[in-house]
Amino acid sequence: MQRYSIYSLVRNALTHHEGWQRAWRSPPLKRRYQIVIVGAGGHGLSTAYHLAKEHGLTDVAVLEKGWLGGGNTARNTHTIRSNYIRDVSIRFHDVSVKLYEQMSRELNFNILFSQRSMIDLIQSFGKLRDLRRRSLAMALHGPQYQLISVDELQRRIPAMGSLDQVRLPPLAGMVHPEAAMARHDAVAWSYARAADARGVEIHQHTEVTGFIRGPDGAVTGVETNRGTVSADIVALATAGSTSDVARRAGISLPLVTRNLQAFVSEPVKPLIDVIVNCPDVGLYLMQSDKGEIVIGGGTDPYPSYRQGSHFATFEDTVASLVELFPRFKALKMLRQWGGAIEFAYDASPIISKTDLPGLLVSTGWYGGFKSIPVGGLTFAHLIATGTPHPLAEAFGLDRFTGLKFLLEAGTVAQR
Repeated sequence: MQRYSIYSLVRNALTHHEGWQRAWRSPPLKRRYQIVIVGAGGHGLSTAYHLAKEHGLTDVAVLEKGWLGGGNTARNTHTIRSNYIRDVSIRFHDVSVKLYEQMSRELNFNILFSQRSMIDLIQSFGKLRDLRRRSLAMALHGPQYQLISVDELQRRIPAMGSLDQVRLPPLAGMVHPEAAMARHDAVAWSYARAADARGVEIHQHTEVTGFIRGPDGAVTGVETNRGTVSADIVALATAGSTSDVARRAGISLPLVTRNLQAFVSEPVKPLIDVIVNCPDVGLYLMQSDKGEIVIGGGTDPYPSYRQGSHFATFEDTVASLVELFPRFKALKMLRQWGGAIEFAYDASPIISKTDLPGLLVSTGWYGGFKSIPVGGLTFAHLIATGTPHPLAEAFGLDRFTGLKFLLEAGTVAQR
């Protein structure tokens, strides 16, 4: 793998930047691999990287229906945080934040990591009670979550207007200093480049259309639009399509799929240097390095695999935005999009074997961008060893039959 540095930049400048190596290869698709990962988004690529790095498993193919990082990895608002309420969720996502902090150096790729903190605006006494409880839970494990006054809120978010006419005026705020942002496509590219350098093969435009089953019912490979591929293990990391792909193998997963919406404004001068979240009204926003205001709303009110905008949700989000930030009325919107996200019935992720031997899943990532590093680390451990990683022991499918639900309000309440 060619290392990126000031020296390689200068050296290639002398040759008009025509001598750069490809970031990853495009090898021919073989008929057999030890491990096939379905989905070349953040989680699939992170899993492939950790399989090679931590376990020395390089006979791995990552198959992607479209282009690398073009699914939900490209359809998110790149927020990284660990302000959850369940012990297992806090520990899990705190490790993910720490892995993100080191990612640019470890993978030799600038992911534009910006640890700018998140501020939750509290607009109801119920939410105040909920977030104070979350703060106490987080204090047991290390991540910070601190209560601040309304005056401090306005000092930290000067772009916010007068609160006199707001129908739900903020009562206080909670600050999560470890929260951060990173460039979503850079995260995918960095993992792809590092996995490829260790021998993993990445195959874009390779759609899985079915599964190969052995005499005992075990999954022994996949059928694709480029032919049949055999494997000892097939691992699904297909974000919002996991339930649909799993049905082709004859299994049903405890997932609900909905369209989560976001939109981006024209670039403006620096106004907001923190991530602002308003859980009571279903709004969150931040400002990108280019100056765009990135705005997120809620999900569609019904299950769907679509990836577009729902006008009623869009309207509710904008109404909440201009009430808290009146000066944003003049902003022009550049684009809007949606992402089909899947979450489990208890709003916690699933990193697990399935009832079919040879088939494993990593899914249920409601807002899974924040979990890419630790999700790949723990899924790779399960694939390589056959046993759950200590951080993810509670995320198995058996919890849905054994009544061991992990009801995680920190997942959906943030959206």
